[in-house]
Amino acid sequence: MAGSVEGEEFFSPDESAVAIYRALAAPLVAREDVAVRVTKSQVAFRARRAFAFAWAPGRYVRSVAPVVVSFALRQPLSSPRFKEVAHSSARVWMHHVELKTVDDVDEEVRAWLRAAYAEAR
Repeated sequence: MAGSVEGEEFFSPDESAVAIYRALAAPLVAREDVAVRVTKSQVAFRARRAFAFAWAPGRYVRSVAPVVVSFALRQPLSSPRFKEVAHSSARVWMHHVELKTVDDVDEEVRAWLRAAYAEAR
């Protein structure tokens, strides 16, 4: 498949989800120090530690979003775009964003992912 991105098979055969994942993952996997790990439940992006996770919410909960991206930061952020912000451990806040279209992977989402990546290095 032309333009494929590592990990996209996780979202197949849902072409909408694959397109959203490509938009989300392409800038991350282009970095030399980012590793992609595909499991049964998600696609994880790691620098020195994991900083972002893409998953298909319809497999686990009722959702119209084909993709959710979850990213880890040391401090909680506030945005109406967050489906949930959870304090998953003493030093990590997980931020969950539903991605319904490729356009949802905008500069704001990319900035959050860059921040999570920077903290993970």
